[in-house]
Amino acid sequence: MNIQGADRLSKLPVYLFDDLDAQKAAEVAKGVDVIDLGVGDPDRPTPGYIVEALKQAVDNDKNHHYPSYKGLPEYRRAVAHWYKTNFNVDLDPEKEVLACIGSKRGVADLPMALCNPGDVVLVPNPCYTAYLPGILMAGAEVHFMPLLEENDFLPDLDAIPEPVRHRAKLMLLNFPGNPTAALGPLSFFQKVVEFAEQYNIIVSHDAPYSEAVFDGNRQPSFLETPGAKEVGIEFHSVSKVFNMSGWRCAHAVGNAEVLACLGKMRSNVDMGVFQPIQYAAIAALTGSMDFTREMCRVYNRRRDVLIEGLNRLGWNVRKNPASFFVWTRVPQKGISSGEFAAAVLKKSGVLFTPGRGFGEYGEGYIRIALTVEEDRLREAVDRIEKAGFVYI
Repeated sequence: MNIQGADRLSKLPVYLFDDLDAQKAAEVAKGVDVIDLGVGDPDRPTPGYIVEALKQAVDNDKNHHYPSYKGLPEYRRAVAHWYKTNFNVDLDPEKEVLACIGSKRGVADLPMALCNPGDVVLVPNPCYTAYLPGILMAGAEVHFMPLLEENDFLPDLDAIPEPVRHRAKLMLLNFPGNPTAALGPLSFFQKVVEFAEQYNIIVSHDAPYSEAVFDGNRQPSFLETPGAKEVGIEFHSVSKVFNMSGWRCAHAVGNAEVLACLGKMRSNVDMGVFQPIQYAAIAALTGSMDFTREMCRVYNRRRDVLIEGLNRLGWNVRKNPASFFVWTRVPQKGISSGEFAAAVLKKSGVLFTPGRGFGEYGEGYIRIALTVEEDRLREAVDRIEKAGFVYI
């Protein structure tokens, strides 16, 4: 039997982290103790009070049925409470909050809910790899907005050609940036709102790293910007804020009409988040932020340990202002990011993510996750030094 996938699958690349997992597995099979600084998955456990809320909710058999795709009313109220407390943003829990099974799924579904074949979606480059599949599956076209270091990794809206602006239906943004670890200031968001209003473009801001910000900086919500709720939505998640990445609980908030489109899409192809997980997320969103603040301090210390170590080797790494990634130029001339990352893995057993995996404008960079303890980061630097990746 000759089984072939749909033609649309040929448009999708190999998922970057599947490839990294394969490289890691090959080294582990050789007996190498790999220090994995590739995938950014919080390494410390979910706080106990959140786990306890899940246990109590699981014991209630009323939570064993199909959940609403919109999310429990209590969950949506908790999201609205968190946005008011953290960002001073007012949300109507009934119309302006929608639960998602992880923000990755929501981000992927959004273009299919909004875009027709031939519509253009404005996408930052480099970007999180999950942004492209939904656009391609919708039959829409991608126009990349380069994120350049000389522009503080902010898209240059003035560089978008006029014909593209008129065809664009949707703009994707992500701050703090993955992989760039850049911040998005309110002054930039204001330009985005004005641009979106002028050209009738819907804005989607993906903000899961908003609470991992260092050195006295702050990442505002896109919805803090006057007029933002009229033009777009924001995705957020408990995954990074409360170390709940495997729980798959997130939310889209903002423009009610956009959320209604996304909700109609989701209600036809998906179900809601398991209710006990929502109750755990409620405990997270309505409880103390002490854990989150401590994790921010942990990532800050880890960042400093790693950067100080690599700069001792002549890497010239800049201090990223946010997220739990370090985004830095490949320190060796005349080699691609993929070749460099592969060489580091083979010679030192330390796994990085090559920047090219995030798009054309990621070439020349590598992304290093801060999701291991400080002693492991020091060991990684020592291994890299012993392997000869020194540029003094």
